[in-house]
Amino acid sequence: MREFIVEADGGSRGNPGPAGYGCVVLDAATGETLVETYEYLGVVTNNVAEYRGLLAGLRAAHDLDPSASVHVRMDSKLVVEQMSGRWKIKHPDLKPLALEAGRVFPPGRVTYEWIPREQNKRADRLANEAMDSEGSASSVRQPSPAADAEAAPVAAGKAEADVRAAKAVAAPGWAPADMGAPATFVLLRHGETPLTPQKRFSGSGGTDPALSDIGREQAERAAEALARRGTIQHILASPLTRTRQTAAAVAERLGIEVTVEDGLIETDFGAWEGLTFGEVRERYPDDLNTWLSDPEAEPTGGGESFAATATRIAATRDKLVAAYAGRTVLLVTHVTPIKTFVRLALGAPPESLFRMELSAASLSAVAYYADGNASVRLFNDTSHLRP
Repeated sequence: MREFIVEADGGSRGNPGPAGYGCVVLDAATGETLVETYEYLGVVTNNVAEYRGLLAGLRAAHDLDPSASVHVRMDSKLVVEQMSGRWKIKHPDLKPLALEAGRVFPPGRVTYEWIPREQNKRADRLANEAMDSEGSASSVRQPSPAADAEAAPVAAGKAEADVRAAKAVAAPGWAPADMGAPATFVLLRHGETPLTPQKRFSGSGGTDPALSDIGREQAERAAEALARRGTIQHILASPLTRTRQTAAAVAERLGIEVTVEDGLIETDFGAWEGLTFGEVRERYPDDLNTWLSDPEAEPTGGGESFAATATRIAATRDKLVAAYAGRTVLLVTHVTPIKTFVRLALGAPPESLFRMELSAASLSAVAYYADGNASVRLFNDTSHLRP
């Protein structure tokens, strides 16, 4: 029996936004590239584009040999886990695509493997070509070495022209260079705990409270809202109980595994943990005044300063932007980390933290582009919590 390898990817610039997929079919025995396919899809989500890429790759392999077996390699954990039967498919836009993909070959003739993004460069390149094409589709056989050699000077000239064009539009103005799909962080504050309505300091050095009944309901409402949007591809959460519980509610609804990220933990408020602002003012007036005026100041008892939190969040941001370029990631975290993500994206001073209101179970979003710039797209949205 002949065996093929299918590598597929999809992307959306905006999620949902202008989208496309790319896929490659290889001979498993020789490694020869047999087919490369891409297509512009119009405005859809990343997940839909990824499924469309999978479907196109399976169909191309079927056209080559309907009796073959296929090994699919994708950097979308969502698609791989759902098509392998380990995760549920709940989003209505994805179910028909998954069913269609499952019918291309008989059951048992297709296997799935998740691979890191850097190992899926060919399909990713084709998906980006599709998004750039805005309307055309291409399916080509692997060119011969001679054709490659003939095309090299042309490709080099095109690359130089692309660089010149990028420089021409990169100047300040309303039409910046297209940096491709950004890494988009959807920032979800955890639901209420018993300490939340009392406005008590609740950081990483306290009692680690769980969600209250209201907090659990808020988490469910946030999960429903995110499921309707259908754009989340990965979920990361702070290690504290309240964030992991909130993330679990979303993960159950979306069928996505939660990854714990220590860098998303709340600030340690030292001896102020569990106290109200008024109680801190009464017991530690000098320390509180210093803390409010100096980002380097630590809470009483050796807590974490805002400056230290900003350094931690910046390092976490950089790590996650590199790991999830072009992806939409839900970060379930706390008040200070979310405000810090937003402050750093805006280039705002540290005192701006005191001028932001961030409600329990609220949603915010920041997009990060390849040139290092960021765009705040949403802040403190609580519309999903209304009856």
